[in-house]
Amino acid sequence: MKHARAWTFRVQVETLPGEVVGVTGSVPELGEWKVSEKSKIVLLNKEVSSPSLEDIWSVTVFLPANVEIQYRYFICVALENDKHIIKRREVFIRPRTISKTAESNAAEPSKTAPYDKFGFHDQRYMIDRGWLTSETVIQLKLHSNPIFFWKDKLKDRKPYVKLTPVNLTRKPANDTPQIIDLMDNNSLSLDTLDIGGSHEMWSVTEICVMNDTEGELRPQEQFGREYNPDDFIVFQVQAHHSENLAYLVDFYMYSSRAAENEPPNHIGFSYILPSTLTSSEGRVVVPITSTKHRPIGQLFVYYLVIQPIPDFVCDMSVSYARYWKHNLLGLDVGHRGLGTSFKQKSCAAGVRENTIASLKEAASHGADFVEFDVQLSKDMVPVIYHDFHVCISLKRKKVSVEDMDMLEIPLKELTLEQLQCLKDFDPKSPSKALHICERDPSKNWVYHVQEGMINKQLFFDEDLEDHQPFPTLKHALEVLDPSVGFNIEIKWTMLLKDGTFELNNPFDLNSYLDSVLRVVLDHGGSRKIVFSCFHPDICTMVKYKQTKYPVIFLTQGVTSKYPMYHDPRCHTIPAAVYFAKSSGILGINVHTEDILRDPNQVAFAKQRGLVVFCWGDDNNNPETIKYLKDLGLHAVIYDKINEFGPKRLDNNLYVSEAKDLQNQLIKVADHIHSPPPSVQSPNNWVITENGN
Repeated sequence: MKHARAWTFRVQVETLPGEVVGVTGSVPELGEWKVSEKSKIVLLNKEVSSPSLEDIWSVTVFLPANVEIQYRYFICVALENDKHIIKRREVFIRPRTISKTAESNAAEPSKTAPYDKFGFHDQRYMIDRGWLTSETVIQLKLHSNPIFFWKDKLKDRKPYVKLTPVNLTRKPANDTPQIIDLMDNNSLSLDTLDIGGSHEMWSVTEICVMNDTEGELRPQEQFGREYNPDDFIVFQVQAHHSENLAYLVDFYMYSSRAAENEPPNHIGFSYILPSTLTSSEGRVVVPITSTKHRPIGQLFVYYLVIQPIPDFVCDMSVSYARYWKHNLLGLDVGHRGLGTSFKQKSCAAGVRENTIASLKEAASHGADFVEFDVQLSKDMVPVIYHDFHVCISLKRKKVSVEDMDMLEIPLKELTLEQLQCLKDFDPKSPSKALHICERDPSKNWVYHVQEGMINKQLFFDEDLEDHQPFPTLKHALEVLDPSVGFNIEIKWTMLLKDGTFELNNPFDLNSYLDSVLRVVLDHGGSRKIVFSCFHPDICTMVKYKQTKYPVIFLTQGVTSKYPMYHDPRCHTIPAAVYFAKSSGILGINVHTEDILRDPNQVAFAKQRGLVVFCWGDDNNNPETIKYLKDLGLHAVIYDKINEFGPKRLDNNLYVSEAKDLQNQLIKVADHIHSPPPSVQSPNNWVITENGN
């Protein structure tokens, strides 16, 4: 390499069996931030020359000279076919840097040479879990008292539960089956029973419990974890070739007369076969079998399967997933743009909600973010629309309801073309949408459900492009000012407490999310973007599928306004906090009704390092908005931002801050009679540690 310099990377880090340390960076010699089969991957070697160097890893690489080089360390597991599982990674906003004038540091290798500390840089300790590359995450969740024993002597005793993945891969008959020694430090698999002898299998099993002390994922104890009434336990398996894994659930109980240090009794087990995990999410019921092979009870398990986005490579150049600018409080977020259109008239916006026009109006009146809902059309195009259903008129619109036929239909049953044709039809051509519609060029055919109920069209400017309902997410990313942030709520049906679903959704959840995420990752640019969802599993999935954008869990908490969801993580703000901490997402978006009932819950969340937004009809009041900002909420989502919002001359807080910084730099530059330094674009999200 012409004009190259040798550079030795040395880092101190504690690793688990089978893990190796890597380095990636901004030049091709370091993979240009990517870790994939198609990029160069630089792995370090563990120094073993003395006990004091057991945790030092190093490698020497020839790098281009006279070029500033940025880099980060990561920890991975190297598998067959050049596949790598990213376990942990450094996530500083400002990467480690080698200046372009730095000379080689590898001239005289020494055991006492300086080394970096993994995750520690610029006086901050910042690491995060990796994203999914080629592996799958399987979560098996125990909640709502899912363990039923039929024998009276077992009903009143607390079982200990342990999960072990079992490799079902069969090897040729002439191969001798092997069992991986779980205590063997050379094994790539932690807590995995391999009954087929395949060393290509890899998995790691961890557990967390939704409470203040056990929320972080960690290895299991020898006999598992005690299940107490109303516990929410998550067993998480991260695995390669998960289609070949079954899950053995062992149950233990301590004798009432057990001596100190006496182990518990193994009372039974359950098997969950991969063939029972038929979709991305669901519930399975399996028998509990005693050690004498008799059925003694049942186990109800909710499962979640998270797969990587196909043919998509994340990189380590930057990640905002766990960060928020420490002084960024009281942001103004436009609800559905300028506000909801179909509630009481006094609160209704003058522009149809969730349209480009509404989003632009909110932005022009100082919104730092605009919040809107995204769901898929039948042909899996992400569109912006709140309700699960739309109304279609079947006959010419009449004055009386008796002469008017309206069909309420799920939006997911219409393709994007059908949605657009029903609003923009050509009376000279046959209908491309629904043949049942009577054609009248003076009428519109798709209505909001509320318009259908009152038999009255509320908006008459839909001949303008920006006022059309059902804009695509891609279009919004392309046409709105990039200084305006997006709070993208992902719509998905929820299971209610009464056992019914809000909507029967035919999409596979992994495919559904991949369709939304691809659009944002391809067209998001430098825009500030936050994902949110009421479904906690979707929050977990979005976190594992990509590394760039943060995720916030929407929760309604304790409320008298909406029906309760079945999932206990949705029931209270503390439950939401425990979930957000355990899943590693940025924060929570709470219902203001619950905050007004107990304002101390804001401090409860912030003390645990979470960012807190709030939403709800209670926010549509200037005094309430001020009160919520005084409580320290990071963002308040509300309607009619043109009336209740900030009175700033600049478009939003980010533009104001950027201009203030630019003015300060220009003044300094004028003082020293030199050109002002470059100013970072206000579109870039400059953020710092979120409080941990």
